[in-house]
Amino acid sequence: MAEKMVDRVMRISDKPEFIRNIAIAAHIDHGKTTLSDNLLAGAGMMSKELAGKQCVLDFHEDEKERGITIDTAAVSMVHIVEGKDFLINLMDTPGHVDFGGDVTRAMRAVDGVIVLCDAVEGVMPQTETVLRQALKENVKPILFINKVDRLIKELQLTPEKMQEKFVKIINHVNRLISQIADKEFKEKWNVNVIDGSVCFGSAFHNWAMSMNYMKKKGISFKDIIDAYEKGDPKPLAEKAPLHEVLLDAVIKHLPNPVQAQGYRIKKIWHGDLESEDGKSLLSCSSKGQLFFVITKIVVDPQAGELSCGRLFSGTINKGMEVYLNKAKQKLRIQQVFIYNGAKREIVDNALAGNIVGVAGVKAMPGETITLEESEPFEQITHIFEPVVTKAIEATKASDLPKLIDVLRRVSKEDPTIQIEINEETGEHLMHGMGELHLEVIENRIKTEKGVDVKTSPPIVVYREAVTKTSDEVEGKSPNKHNKLYFKVEPLEKDIYEAIRTKQISEGRIKKKDQELWAKLEELGMESKVSRKVKNIFKGNMFIDATRGIVHIGEIIEMVFDMFEDVMSAGPLAREPCVGIKVMLMDVKLHEDAIHRGPAQLYPAVREGIRGAIMTAKPVIYEPLQILQFDSPAEYMGEISKLISNKRGQLLDMKQEGELISVKGKLPVGEMFGMTSDLRSATGGRGNHFLVDQGFEKLPNELQEKIIRQIRQRKGLKIEE
Repeated sequence: MAEKMVDRVMRISDKPEFIRNIAIAAHIDHGKTTLSDNLLAGAGMMSKELAGKQCVLDFHEDEKERGITIDTAAVSMVHIVEGKDFLINLMDTPGHVDFGGDVTRAMRAVDGVIVLCDAVEGVMPQTETVLRQALKENVKPILFINKVDRLIKELQLTPEKMQEKFVKIINHVNRLISQIADKEFKEKWNVNVIDGSVCFGSAFHNWAMSMNYMKKKGISFKDIIDAYEKGDPKPLAEKAPLHEVLLDAVIKHLPNPVQAQGYRIKKIWHGDLESEDGKSLLSCSSKGQLFFVITKIVVDPQAGELSCGRLFSGTINKGMEVYLNKAKQKLRIQQVFIYNGAKREIVDNALAGNIVGVAGVKAMPGETITLEESEPFEQITHIFEPVVTKAIEATKASDLPKLIDVLRRVSKEDPTIQIEINEETGEHLMHGMGELHLEVIENRIKTEKGVDVKTSPPIVVYREAVTKTSDEVEGKSPNKHNKLYFKVEPLEKDIYEAIRTKQISEGRIKKKDQELWAKLEELGMESKVSRKVKNIFKGNMFIDATRGIVHIGEIIEMVFDMFEDVMSAGPLAREPCVGIKVMLMDVKLHEDAIHRGPAQLYPAVREGIRGAIMTAKPVIYEPLQILQFDSPAEYMGEISKLISNKRGQLLDMKQEGELISVKGKLPVGEMFGMTSDLRSATGGRGNHFLVDQGFEKLPNELQEKIIRQIRQRKGLKIEE
C-alpha cells in the first residue's frame, strides 16, 4: 500500500491543477483531528473502524494524554473525483489559543481552509481567530458544520429549527469574512448552502451532507433524523461518506496552487512582480526560480532537523546547494520527502505547488530558501504576542550545556516561544502565550529531550510607556566630543493601533517608502514628519528631525541599534517599551571618524533616550486579555465575582436559554490558576477562551510596588 501511495502522489504532483493544499482549523474540541482521521480512512490510509478514535495525527505523547492537538501535522493523500485523481496535502492545526502560532504558520503553506464549527456551540472566539489568521494570508475558507447529531439527540430539534441554527452559523461566518477579507474577496468568498461551499455532518459517525450531494443521491433531512431515531447512523455513513462529500467540496471550491498564487503572492511577497522571480511565483512554475518557504521544523532524534514547507516555485532536488535568505548562508539539501502522517516517504525531487519536507537545512520557520540571494517572503507574524514568562534552569549543573542546546531547539520548533538566554547572569527565560503553553514545553524538555529542569512560577511581561512630551535631553559620549539631543512623546493612538494590527509593517526604513508615508498621512501625520520616520520597532517609532548634519549617514545605524536596545529594555524596570515616539533633534559630532565609533556613540544614544523617557512621566503598562466565559446560567453571580476579584471589568453578558456567555477584561498578572478557580466556581461546568489581548496602564496605586518587584527580581538597584 505505502509503495502505491507514494507512486500515486508523485504521479499527480507535477500537475498543479489536480493539487489542493488545505488546512483544517477550528476552536478547541470542535472535532478537527477526528475529521482528519476520517479523511485518511477514506483515502485508504487507515482502518475505518479506528477512524475518529485513533487520532493518527496526534503523535506526541502529551497530545494523547491531554486529548488536544498541539502541533500541526501534515499528510498527502490521493482522492478520486469523477474518475480523476486529485492530490490533497492536508494540515491538521491546533485549536487551543496557546498554540495559535502553529495555525499562523500552517496558513502560509496552504491555499484553502476548512473552517470547522460545532453545530451546538456555533462560532466561538477561537473560530474567529483562526478565520482571521487564514484571511490575513489570503487563504480561501469553506465551512463544515460538525456534530449535527447533537442537535437531534441532545436538543431534539425539528428539521425547521435545525435549518435556523445552520443559517445563524453561516451568517456569522459570512459576517466575519466580509469584515476581515481583502476588498476583492469580500463578496466572492462568502459561503452558502446552495453552491455546496457549506457542508454539515458528524465526523465521529463519519457522514456528511451538502446541497449538491443531497440532490445527487436523493437524501433529505428526514433521512438523517430517522437514522438517529432508529439509533443507527451507520447507513448514513454508507450513503454519504464524510470524505467523499467534504473533499468534493474542497476540490470544487478551493483553489489549486496556480490559481491561488495568482492573488496570494502579492500579499505575502514584496519583490518586483514583473521580474523573472515574480512571474515564476505568480504562475507557480516548476521550471522557474526556486522559492521554498519553511513553515514548521521538527527535530527527529534519528534524522536531525526536518523542515516542512511550501514550494512556491521551481523544483527542489536532493543534493542541491541552496541559499537561506534570512540566515544568509549556503547549505546542501540531503533529503526530500513527502508526509504521510507520522511517516515520511523519501523521494528524489519535488515540484512547485506541493507541501514537502527537506532534511539537512538548519533554518528557522519563516525562512525563504532560494538558489541565489533573493527577496524573501514576508515574515510570518502571529496575531498575539507572548505575555507570560518562566525562568528555567537545569537541576544538575552538568546538564547546563544540554539545556541551552534544547532551548535553542525548542525556539525553532515553536517560534511563538521566545527564549532569552542571558549568558552573564546564567538566567534562561521562556516567554510563551499562556500557562498551558509553557507547561507543555516544560514537559517536553523533561520527557522527550531528557533534561531534568526546574522552573520559576510564571512571571508576567510588562511594558513601559510615556504619558507626556519630554524635555530635550542631551546624551554625551564618554570622550565628551559627541552630543546628541533627544525628545520623546507618546505615539498617536491610531498609528500605534495600525502598527499593532500589522497595517504598518515594522523595520528600518531604507528608501522612499511611498506606501508608508501615505498610510501615516491618512492617520493624521503631517507629510513633512512622515518623510522623517526612519525606524519602527515593536510598536515604537524613531524620527530623525535633524537638518544638514554632515556625518549623519555614518552614525545613523548605530543610533538605530541603541534605539532598539532601549526599546527592548526601558529605563524604569528594563521591560520592553511600547507606543513611544523618539525624536533625534540635533547632533554635534567630532570631525574625526575615529572619535565617533560605537564605543563613543552607543552610550551617548542610550543615555540620551533613557534620560528623555525619564522626564516624560514614564509608567508601566500591564498585559490584559479579553476572555469569554461560558457556563450554565445559575453561575452568573459566581463568574462576575471571579472577574471582579481578579481586578477585571465586565464588558458584556448574553444569555441563550440555559447558558450564559460573559466577556471580561482581566489583567494577565491576576490570571494564574484561572482554570481551577473557574472550575470550582462553576462546579466544573464553565470554560474560558481568549478573544483579544493588549496593554493598558497599570493602576497608579500599583505602579511603584510592581516596579520595585521587577527590579528586585532582575537584581537592579531599587532606588534610582
